[in-house]
Amino acid sequence: MDNLTHTLTAVAISHAGLNRKTRFATLALVIGSSLPDIDSVSRFDSSATYLKYHRGITHSLLGVIVLGVLLAAAVHYLGRRARAKKTGPPVDARWLLVCSLLATTSHLLLDFTNAYGVRPFMPFSGRWYAWDIMFIIDPLLLVLLALGLGLPWLLRLVSEEVGARKPSYQRGAIFALSCMVLLWGLRDFAHRRVLGLLDSHTYLQENPQRVGAFPTPVNPFAWTGVVETASVYHVLPANALEDDVDATRTRVFRKAESTPPLEAALKTRTAAIFLDFARFPWDSVAETEDGYDVTLRDLRFLSSATARRGFVVDVRLDKQLRVRSESFSFSGEPQRREGQEGSEEDEREASGAGSSDGFPASRR
Repeated sequence: MDNLTHTLTAVAISHAGLNRKTRFATLALVIGSSLPDIDSVSRFDSSATYLKYHRGITHSLLGVIVLGVLLAAAVHYLGRRARAKKTGPPVDARWLLVCSLLATTSHLLLDFTNAYGVRPFMPFSGRWYAWDIMFIIDPLLLVLLALGLGLPWLLRLVSEEVGARKPSYQRGAIFALSCMVLLWGLRDFAHRRVLGLLDSHTYLQENPQRVGAFPTPVNPFAWTGVVETASVYHVLPANALEDDVDATRTRVFRKAESTPPLEAALKTRTAAIFLDFARFPWDSVAETEDGYDVTLRDLRFLSSATARRGFVVDVRLDKQLRVRSESFSFSGEPQRREGQEGSEEDEREASGAGSSDGFPASRR
C-alpha cells in the first residue's frame, strides 16, 4: 500500500488505545508503519534493482520483527532522555515494543492485501504471496481512514466553540479500523466470486489453466480478470454483482514458441528479475530496422478498460542479438539503460504482425 495509508492506519491504531499505554506510542507506530520501506533506497540504482529488492527481507516475518525490536529500543533510548511530561503515561519499554512490532507487522499485512504481494519467508524462501483484494493506492480505504480520524477532530473544534464536552478520538479510530476489516471482507467475498465466474468458462474453446482477479480503484465489485489457457492469455472485465462474465469481451494475448531474439532478451538481468516477480508474464518481439524490440509485461497490472501497459520490461537487440539497452518501468514508460536513445514506444496490439526476417512476432 501507499505510505499515506500506512501512516493513517498507524495513527488509528494509536488512538484506538495504545497512546494511553506509553509515551511515544504514536511516534513508534507512525515510524514503524513505513519502516519496512527502507528497502526503497534500492531505487537509486535502477527500477530493476528496486523490483528485485523491494518487499524483500524488510517485508518478511523475520525482517519486521528485527525492525520492530530495533525501533522500540531506539524510541525507548531517546524517550528516556526526553523531558518527562507532567501528564500522560510514562515511557514503557514493553508497550513500546508492542507498538513497534504492531506497526511493522501492519505494514506487512497491508502490503499482502494487494496484487503486488510480499515475500514473507525470506531469506529462506523468495516465493511471493498476495491476497489480491486491494488496489495499491485504494481511494475507498483512504476515505474511510480519513473519515474515522478526521471527523472527531472536526467535532472537537465544534465542541470548543459551543463549550460542549470534547468527543474522544478513540471511537473514530476504532470505526476506521473496523471499516478497514469490513472492506477486506467485502472485497475478499467479491474476489472469490469473480474467480469462480472466470473459471467456469471456456475461452476460444480452451479451458482455463490459471485465473486471477485484480481490483479496480473505487468499485469493490468491479475487477480485471486474467485467464491463462494453453495458447492464450485473456484480460477481461468482471463484476461480482453480475451472474456471469462476458467471455467475448476479452483482450487476447496469444502465446507462441520461443525465438532467438526472445531467448536473448530473457537472458538479461532485467528480464530475469522481472520473471521472478511476474505472475502472468507475456512477451512480444518486434523487428526494427536495426534489430529487435522485446517487451515483457505482467498482465495482472494491465487494465481491462484502458491501454495502460503496467509493469513492463523493454529490451533492444541488434541484428546479431546483442543487447543494446534494457529497462524496466512500473508505469509502462521505459527508462533506457546503457546510454541508448530511442523514440517512445507505441503499445503494440496483441495480435501483432509477423517479421520479414525469419523471426515471427511472438506472444507467450
